[in-house]
Amino acid sequence: MTAAEAATVAAATSCPVCAGASTALGSVDFSKNCEERRGLRLPPSGRAIEYRICIACGHAFAPAFRGWTPADFRREIYNEQYTLVDPDWTGARARENAQFLIGVFGERGPAASHLDYGGGDGSLSRLLREAGWRSASHDPFVDAGAGPEEPGGYGFISCFEVFEHVADPHALMRDLAARLAPQGLLMASTLLSDGELAPGRAPDWWYAAPRNGHISLFSSRSLRALAQRQGFSCASAQGLLHLFWRGALPAWARPLVGQA
Repeated sequence: MTAAEAATVAAATSCPVCAGASTALGSVDFSKNCEERRGLRLPPSGRAIEYRICIACGHAFAPAFRGWTPADFRREIYNEQYTLVDPDWTGARARENAQFLIGVFGERGPAASHLDYGGGDGSLSRLLREAGWRSASHDPFVDAGAGPEEPGGYGFISCFEVFEHVADPHALMRDLAARLAPQGLLMASTLLSDGELAPGRAPDWWYAAPRNGHISLFSSRSLRALAQRQGFSCASAQGLLHLFWRGALPAWARPLVGQA
């Protein structure tokens, strides 16, 4: 292998969060999905998807998706069969998330304007507007164009189950930062991989599911590294809910810290 070839391989397998070196976890079939824990077994696709894990920050990722376009994702993952592997995305998840947010902030919501990023068909935002919130929705895989904008940025952005679906976490954070008001709050939900993945062990964690588009699996270290590199403070709780902000945590957002 020439030096140029080695550099190309290193770039393709470097950590998308901290650029550190990675090692192979192993491969799974493309059909591996989150509903397998409930008994859904899709026919094998014959396409092996390798997951790797960063030696430095513990971030796990599937390099094969780095070159995919939005059209590739829509054709291969977010197609007419996606509901089979994520049945809650059509409504149940939006209702649960709306109940959670209304339970924290009340039916009128926080004073800040709200954007649900990665909101699919916009169900969560619609439910919040019906309750009296100022809410908009944007999903890069569904909406055409750049999505709704708010002069000065949105004060509150929610990202329910978005982070695990992106091949380039820094591009996602830059897009979110551009939409967020300077004193705003970003709230994301994704399961953390702490204790679930390790070098030399196959990625048998149920959340490592290429058919669901789960191609970026964060550890607590990698999530903090992503936040710091993008100029955010970060707080997490229960391995699921994660808050990002610049400067001081907005006073209106403090109830979320106790709910996380």
